[in-house]
Amino acid sequence: ACVRSNSNRAAIARLQRQLYGRLYPALLVSTDGSAVRLRYGEPKRILMLPLDSSTLPEAERKARLRRHFPSKPKAKEEETFEGIDLDTYKKFWKK
Repeated sequence: ACVRSNSNRAAIARLQRQLYGRLYPALLVSTDGSAVRLRYGEPKRILMLPLDSSTLPEAERKARLRRHFPSKPKAKEEETFEGIDLDTYKKFWKK
């Protein structure tokens, strides 16, 4: 099968390259909210710097960790069909 490398192929999906030939304008957002425009090697609009958790207060750091790693869901009790009157649902059965 012949694969054509033209402009129509790039319009369908992202470009399949490891290295881009030029630098693209991007917005770098730091943790304090300030933003700087720079040129980046990949076509991205916004870059965010990671938050340094060692500078946060203890309560806020624990809250962020709880949001990042939520606790496991509790096991729900299984429903039993002992208290259900089956005659009320008889009209929905196919004959």
